[in-house]
Amino acid sequence: MNLTNIVQRGWDAVGAGDFDTLITDYVEDMTFIMPGQTDVLTGRSAFRAALDGLGTLLPPGFEITGLRQIEGENEVVSIVEWKSEKVASSQLSVLFRFKGSKIYEERWFIDTEQWKAAF
Repeated sequence: MNLTNIVQRGWDAVGAGDFDTLITDYVEDMTFIMPGQTDVLTGRSAFRAALDGLGTLLPPGFEITGLRQIEGENEVVSIVEWKSEKVASSQLSVLFRFKGSKIYEERWFIDTEQWKAAF
């Protein structure tokens, strides 16, 4: 399976609310860096716990309206088109870095001022 398929499987799991399946594609000591680059989760169990509160981490009415992947060597970037109650249309990107077929880092890149204003 190529890395893009692994990332897409993760997005599909998020859409289905199947977080237990999602985390199987991450190494145990993974790192998740959230919007603003200052909030960092370390470890798959901390990441899984945060997923239970996903609704509070995303702006009200958050919806992914488009998704495409760009695969490089040992990494995939997802370009995510999204909207929410306060934002008509925007984009963000998510970098997934791999060790073999497992994700060891997920890092979100977003306009942090726009993100904050969306809440």
